[in-house]
Amino acid sequence: MDWAPVPAPEPRELRGDSVVLRPLDPAGDAEALWAESHPPRGEAGTWTYMAYGPFADPAEYRRALEAFAASRDPLYYAVVPTAMGRPAGVASFLRMVPEHGVIEIGHIWFGASLRRTTAATEAIYLLASHAFDDLGYRRLEWKCDALNAASRAAAVRFGFRFEGIFAAHMVVKARNRDTAWYAITDREWPAIAAAFRQWLAAENQRQDGRQVRPLSAFMPGR
Repeated sequence: MDWAPVPAPEPRELRGDSVVLRPLDPAGDAEALWAESHPPRGEAGTWTYMAYGPFADPAEYRRALEAFAASRDPLYYAVVPTAMGRPAGVASFLRMVPEHGVIEIGHIWFGASLRRTTAATEAIYLLASHAFDDLGYRRLEWKCDALNAASRAAAVRFGFRFEGIFAAHMVVKARNRDTAWYAITDREWPAIAAAFRQWLAAENQRQDGRQVRPLSAFMPGR
């Protein structure tokens, strides 16, 4: 192989048409993110499959965000829909292995205002594009609890290929976790990237915020 190690991602802004991913600002983001991820606005199940949370109040969440913001692996982003101007979710790069060109996206949660929106899908596209197109990674991974049906469906929708189940992989919140593994490789990415761009194109967007054709209609082999 003609291969050289690639850089780890740095804290920086990733900007799309409908969403911006930027480094966390614990003081400025805690209240909005807490409201998006806790009742009454947020769904109680947001934290079911996360290794942390829920949090008692915005102050407790701010303390967690301070630790997240100081981390470089995972490298966390606030997900800010441009139409809202405030954060409505979190995502990260993690388990970075630059010498082999392998990286994962995870710690993802989208609040009630972000789920099932163009901005949510574009956020995943921006992360994948940054990993493959900007940084030159060979493999992008998605892992989740095997019981997390919503996350598993999302992985498939976003073009990740299912690779199998790692049984008894972790203990999370005193529960056994079997982990479902998904991935996209650099050979697969160009066709998947084209599908994202077609789905995000203006001609596929309706005035009611829905799309003319679903993302699956553009994905290779679908």
